[in-house]
Amino acid sequence: MPGFWRKVLAAMAIAVLVFASFSIYGDARKLLSTLHSFPLAAMMAALALAAGNYLIRFVRWELYLKKVGVSPPKQASALVFVSGFAMSVTPGKVGELLKAALLKETAGVTMARTAPIVVAERLTDLVSLLLLALAGALAYGVGRDLVVAGSVCMVLGLVTLSYRPLAHRLIDWAAGLGPFAKLAPKAREMYDNLAELVRPAPLAWATAMGLMAWLLECVGFALIIQAFPGASVTIGLATLIYAIATLAGALSFLPAGLIMTEASMLVLLMRWVPGIDKPAAVAATLLIRLCTLWFAVVLGLFAVMALRRAFPSTARAMSGVGSERDPV
Repeated sequence: MPGFWRKVLAAMAIAVLVFASFSIYGDARKLLSTLHSFPLAAMMAALALAAGNYLIRFVRWELYLKKVGVSPPKQASALVFVSGFAMSVTPGKVGELLKAALLKETAGVTMARTAPIVVAERLTDLVSLLLLALAGALAYGVGRDLVVAGSVCMVLGLVTLSYRPLAHRLIDWAAGLGPFAKLAPKAREMYDNLAELVRPAPLAWATAMGLMAWLLECVGFALIIQAFPGASVTIGLATLIYAIATLAGALSFLPAGLIMTEASMLVLLMRWVPGIDKPAAVAATLLIRLCTLWFAVVLGLFAVMALRRAFPSTARAMSGVGSERDPV
């Protein structure tokens, strides 16, 4: 699976560069001393909360599958869902569309039915993070204009997406360009399935689950910050910082939001959290990314290997990742 591993290894190489850069910025010796004295219990709590995030999102994934009338075996569904974490390191997480290709191999379901689920997951995650950021911005009076502007754009985007006649006209226009003519029927089917998933009712319960899931990681972030001597942060402020930094990374379309997420988090920590020094801010940033992003990637890689053993045919779907046959 050369394309798959190329993407993972490229993101890991960027992560090493980020870690090295942050180490230099935070004074490597002081940073290592800060990390050495960090309590392991806080780390374990953050990892447990991140696992809770994944569990809630898996339940949402199962509800989405039921919504589109797909019922793969639970083992296959769980492995496919967790395998998507390995593709979190792709720009904008678009690589998670691999889950749709894996479902095609394990359950014989067309990607036109399941790819919209992955899109709906990302949309509701963005809405959830925006709502968390908006609540924090209004409560603390910081970053208000930026978060409100982002929320307005998201609402307009959802309204546009929900307006079926406009979407069908755009698809028909694209089909008239020639190369896209053959894709138009599948595109229309995918859009119709996505439109059903972003109707008010499913959008509401999926966003509510997203809020619970991402709030768990925000609490983990607060626990990590509070574990540093002298640092003082409320869960609300930690939620605001985490939500803004995660959104900044997602909207940058860099692999896993690398660089942008870490830089935003570091700047906000040093600006808004009283009692935190530079080494502690750098350490908190690196630790929360380890407990969320890289913990998920490791779980995803194990799931990929388990999926290949249980369903050998999935190698065909993953072999195209990063190549001209890339299913995502």
